[in-house]
Amino acid sequence: MDTASDPTYDVVVVGSGAAGLTAAIAARLRGLSALVLEKTDRYGGTTALSGGTIWMPATFHLDAARHADTPEKARAYLDATVGDRVPGARKDAYLTHGPRMVRELHRRTAVRFVHCPGYPDYYPELPGGSAHGRSIEARIADLNRLAPDARRTLRRSPLPLHGLAVTSRDFHDLNMAGRTWAGRRAAVRVGARALGALLAGRRQVSLGEALVARMRFSLDALGGDLWLSTPVTGLVQEREGGRVTGVRAVRGGRRITVRATGGVILASGGFSRDQALREKHLPSPTSAAWSSAPEGQTGDALAWGAAVGAAFDVMDKVWGAPSALLPGGRPYLLVADRGIPGMVVVDGSGARYTNEAAPYHAFVDAMYAHHRSGAAAVPSWMVLDARSRSRYLFLGLLPGQPVPARWLADGCVRKADTLDRLAADLGVPAERLRATVHRFNEGARVAHDEDFHRGESVYDRYYGDPTLPNPNLAPLEKPPFYATAVHPGDLGTKGGLVTDDRARVLREDGTAIDGLYASGNVSASVMGATYPGPGATIGPAMTFGWIAATDIAAAAAPAGHG
Repeated sequence: MDTASDPTYDVVVVGSGAAGLTAAIAARLRGLSALVLEKTDRYGGTTALSGGTIWMPATFHLDAARHADTPEKARAYLDATVGDRVPGARKDAYLTHGPRMVRELHRRTAVRFVHCPGYPDYYPELPGGSAHGRSIEARIADLNRLAPDARRTLRRSPLPLHGLAVTSRDFHDLNMAGRTWAGRRAAVRVGARALGALLAGRRQVSLGEALVARMRFSLDALGGDLWLSTPVTGLVQEREGGRVTGVRAVRGGRRITVRATGGVILASGGFSRDQALREKHLPSPTSAAWSSAPEGQTGDALAWGAAVGAAFDVMDKVWGAPSALLPGGRPYLLVADRGIPGMVVVDGSGARYTNEAAPYHAFVDAMYAHHRSGAAAVPSWMVLDARSRSRYLFLGLLPGQPVPARWLADGCVRKADTLDRLAADLGVPAERLRATVHRFNEGARVAHDEDFHRGESVYDRYYGDPTLPNPNLAPLEKPPFYATAVHPGDLGTKGGLVTDDRARVLREDGTAIDGLYASGNVSASVMGATYPGPGATIGPAMTFGWIAATDIAAAAAPAGHG
């Protein structure tokens, strides 16, 4: 039963990833009291495990890099990629308010970004696309700036960075450390950075960890509250069909109600970790084990939304991420690995079926389309030769670094002296695999992939070898040969509560549910069924979290709890 002693805030945010933290920070900047509720014992959500990059057109970072962008050009690109799958008002809200959000955070908080030079849009050849890229990433952060408890409870990335602070640009260059001077300089730069941090007593983090750390420091400095291990169990309404006025939750084993005088902002992520919801909504086959989303992403808010009459959309889509499963079952996202020369991906019959270097979302779509056609594409097999292993990163292993014996014993990586023996190990017809590799090699020798046009897009070439005529092509011919299974993994689901250009949750009839907002993977993505560029997940999550808090602040004067 609710009582007068219920904790009360102007804004209650559910979820502690980029969407939720941005919403809470924006609320505090506007004089509103704000509480973030996190279900797990770690804050940061999927964002902390990510690259910490946001796709954000027309920012001052692009101006400074002399790659000036305009909302009109960005809108043309969204129209070419997203199409009419999403209302124009939502696209315009993102393009209008996103750069404002970035500038305000830069001016008033510790959240800082830098341009990712040369990291192109995923479809740079389409109208409005950018070969220079629109993505910016969080600056490296020092964990020592956080309070001890905040340092301890930050969700940590499983990426094999070996304690180094590596940016997305560093990662791009380091992949070619054995091939280019840019790669060698990156190795020196990363090493010098680590030494400098050690001597100065800094605990540096990068990528998604840096973004979340900067947000947490800012929220704490602004006086916002964050409660861990506090799962929300439902929404509170004034009456059936009325305004949302708070949430029910469990804290310290006790059921509580938290009042929200201004509004509730749902930012609790998608349903990647709930197998039943995956099987209900997503293409088959599907598995929660293939997802890189954290354990708390079980779609709880879908039931809360349904209970108050919310509409849903894009429920059949994920932020696709082709992944290998390392020993212990941890997914490893195959990004740069799919751009290297001397490598192919084949289905269960030993045939190629798509451009291996395509954007990861598009690659997963191609896997499922091929599987639906009757082919055995889930899983597929990535096959490469000894020359590629000696030159490029693979599954986080450095060029030439031996494959751990445990990985070979586990079957995570297969190895054989001939293609026929590798085919036998994979259960793939040897004759077909030989024919596939032969045809691929013929094209590689003349730097042209006639079948799938690998290396023709600027995006393909980003992770390729610039010392080759076609950065993504080289013959696959030097034994021993290696293979790893490729699964249609994800960074999170794309579908959820339908929202408008003010981030308000909508009913099926298009009316807004008073007092209820949503942002991030809990909501139907403003990117519709596609993935336009690096950080097109986090960018909208932050923007619509910011929009939600701004809308709440505009609707009512501060209640004086902050």
